Amino acid sequence: MPTDEELKYPIGRFQLIQPTSDLRAKYIYRFRSAPGILNEAVKDLKENQLLSTYRPGGWTLAQVVHHLAESDVNAYPRLKYALTQDVPDVMVAQQELWAELPDAQSPNIGLSLTLFAAIRNRWADAFESLSPEDFTRQWRHSRYGLLTIDALLQQYAWHAQHHTAQISEHRKRMDW
Repeated sequence: MPTDEELKYPIGRFQLIQPTSDLRAKYIYRFRSAPGILNEAVKDLKENQLLSTYRPGGWTLAQVVHHLAESDVNAYPRLKYALTQDVPDVMVAQQELWAELPDAQSPNIGLSLTLFAAIRNRWADAFESLSPEDFTRQWRHSRYGLLTIDALLQQYAWHAQHHTAQISEHRKRMDW
């Protein structure tokens, strides 16, 4: 049985690396491919499976899907603010509380999958339009301090892989 750390972080914790244009292109590709990979991870899951938790005390698979869509929609403006304002302070959602709301507990994940695909493609389009200098622009996160657009790209490329792996690994363990 995997440890709680392995269940929570099946691909490991996020690590920021020094970017290059080739790495940026790979991260943007991950943005574009994430919705298809997530759709495959939840394909044919039944309601009771979507309402199962990927680890003890963790979110249900449905909550993970809803979280991915909500997180991306909430974070996308950070990119726009960082590009149009001088080091903006950006509001950060309390995702743990959002996950407890009734809509986030619903096994009806179709709209969240659609929203996730749409916002991911908007992000990828925006990232592809940036100059190398744009990736150094900063914004201020209330928990983590000053961050760059490069960090935003890397973190959210990882974020989708991280949560999709939670779902995929749970399916493997459950033999679904």
